[in-house]
Amino acid sequence: MTMPNQVIFIDDEAHIRMAASQTLELADISVACFENAEAALQKLPADFPGVVVCDIKMPRMNGLAFLEKALSLDRDLPIILVTGHGDIAMAVGAMREGAYDFLEKPYSPDTLTEVVRRALDKRRLTLENRTLRQELEAQSVPGPRIIGRTPAMQRLRLLIRQVADTAADVLILGETGTGKELVARSLHEYSRRRNGNFVAVNCGAVPEQLIESELFGHEAGAFTGARSKRIGKLEHSSGGTLFLDEIESMPLPLQVRMLRSLQERNVERLGSNQPIAIDLRVVAATKVDLREAADQGEFREDLYYRLNVVTLDIPPLRERREDIPLLFQHFALVASARYEKEIPALSTQQVPILLAHTWPGNVRELRNLAERYVLLGENCGYDLERLMPGAGNVGAMNLKEQVEQFEKSLIEQALNRCRGNISEATEALGIPRKTLHDKVRKYGLDRRQFRT
Repeated sequence: MTMPNQVIFIDDEAHIRMAASQTLELADISVACFENAEAALQKLPADFPGVVVCDIKMPRMNGLAFLEKALSLDRDLPIILVTGHGDIAMAVGAMREGAYDFLEKPYSPDTLTEVVRRALDKRRLTLENRTLRQELEAQSVPGPRIIGRTPAMQRLRLLIRQVADTAADVLILGETGTGKELVARSLHEYSRRRNGNFVAVNCGAVPEQLIESELFGHEAGAFTGARSKRIGKLEHSSGGTLFLDEIESMPLPLQVRMLRSLQERNVERLGSNQPIAIDLRVVAATKVDLREAADQGEFREDLYYRLNVVTLDIPPLRERREDIPLLFQHFALVASARYEKEIPALSTQQVPILLAHTWPGNVRELRNLAERYVLLGENCGYDLERLMPGAGNVGAMNLKEQVEQFEKSLIEQALNRCRGNISEATEALGIPRKTLHDKVRKYGLDRRQFRT
């Protein structure tokens, strides 16, 4: 695995680029060198996790022009300018315009490394604070919550934030019960379409002879039994979001008509020749590989490509077991409030039962168990094995895996209660501080995520 570049170094002189590259690489700082500012600007990604070192005097776009353009993309990006002896006043002025620091030629390798390290520390803190603000803003927005601390779920939430307010159609992939409609609703609620309709259609639940009328609507008298005009789901979702669940179940002949409506963004009701303009965002969901279905002639390839602008992949619950206790607790608390029943907290003896189960029904199955725990738990002493037949089957994980999952869950719970405070968590768990540090590293935990 290659590290992402931490430094973009811009200088029009090859020997200076080579020397700087060697200096930074020897200090374990990855670097990408460019001979002109235009090329570097084109390769500068959004939320670049590193810093930029740029010479001031260069042909075409000089360092000051680069500074202005780069800061217009990200005002917090640390940019270190390199200047000759006679340009110090110019560099000081540039710092007032937002440059992080400047280096005067000739500079020593140690000076370059020190300034870059300080800038990287500042950049790291800036991005951490930015991410925290985004998470807090997302949690304060009314609407669905996507719960989970695993890297896969963090990536999913990030992708949702990135694409929610765009016009791009989205294809959601996930097994039954993973929460595809929840993701679709999140895309809708976090977009500017949130005030429009969110219209959900399960293509597999509507009878084939009715689905065309359901989607496109009909005029009075369009067919036997059509006594009055009906607005279809596509037209009803104009200004909002149309969610097509189980899109793989849509009949092939109807896929042709759906493709045309999505491409032209208009719809014709059955029995009418008048196209009606629609403004909608389509989110489709499937539990099968549509690419494979298209290859086998079971799904139209052109519709697949039309829907597959952005793909969001939801991992099954068995691939994010660390989230299981957190999800169960959430669902149990929601059910407890709904049914007005007090319940005991999940005990440390119950966690391994949840972790060992294979969860073929994914989050939906876990939510159902949490509701049974609230409604029926008192009758069986809140025994999960009685509420969930087969929960004692530990074949999904060997003993070592079960112990590690259990240990990781206990550490997460302690860090959560102590809001990431290592000293308090050490005392709560009754283990030495070094042992806790070692286990936090072993399980890839970041105590900062437990501070809020």
